[in-house]
Amino acid sequence: MGLAELLASIGISYDSDQAVRLTSRIARRIGERACQEPASLAESRGTFPLYHKSTLAGPGPPSLRNAQLTSLAPTGTISLIAGTTAGIETMFAIGYLRNILGRHLVETNPLFGRIARDRGFYSDQLMTGIARTGRVRGNALVPTDVQSAFPTALEIIPKWHLRMQAAAQRYIDAAVSKTINLPADATTNDVRSIFLASWRARVKGITVYRYGSKPGQVLLPPSRRKRLRGPCARPHRLRRRLCRSHLRVLSRIGRESTRRRGCARRSR
Repeated sequence: MGLAELLASIGISYDSDQAVRLTSRIARRIGERACQEPASLAESRGTFPLYHKSTLAGPGPPSLRNAQLTSLAPTGTISLIAGTTAGIETMFAIGYLRNILGRHLVETNPLFGRIARDRGFYSDQLMTGIARTGRVRGNALVPTDVQSAFPTALEIIPKWHLRMQAAAQRYIDAAVSKTINLPADATTNDVRSIFLASWRARVKGITVYRYGSKPGQVLLPPSRRKRLRGPCARPHRLRRRLCRSHLRVLSRIGRESTRRRGCARRSR
């Protein structure tokens, strides 16, 4: 967890090739380190059952005691305790409302506040505007490099969400938790395209959330609170169409075979 704030703290935009490369390097290092102890245990205790039938068997790389070693979890609650961003997710908003047990609490990103103070552009006018819109891109009171380093979930197009997930998934054994946030006017074709693209990218799972599809969603920008108090913004007929589209895509994906990537120490 904390990837988005790491990138922002060193001035790298989440939706950039540089962020994708750094994410891949971090995931690879984690995978390499995770393989060391299972390789040692395999020498003294043997490999896991059916190792010889797995994609890990073969000459060259060391044998392993464990079939799977790593995963990237959502870490939603844990990240709140740690005071950072969840998993490899981007920032939902720079200022937002958090729905906790029916109460709406206003929160702002503390990292952005520290950078604003350190660089001398912090002001009550700025923070009031961020609390109203939830974002800083396009805000004339924020330097352009800081705007670039603090994108929000809805400002990032699906391609970058998926590229970041795929960069991590390459070196992670189990699934990587990642949500692609879509605007309220997203169509069933948009969702279908994302599921197919995620299958082609060989990620092991994907979550798509269309903004406003639930009346009581956990996070929302302050300016949109009233709009989400009632029923879902879309009619039931569209939601039925969305479900049918999901089932068709998932059925097609389920018929395809996938290859396990295995230990990060293997040749990539």
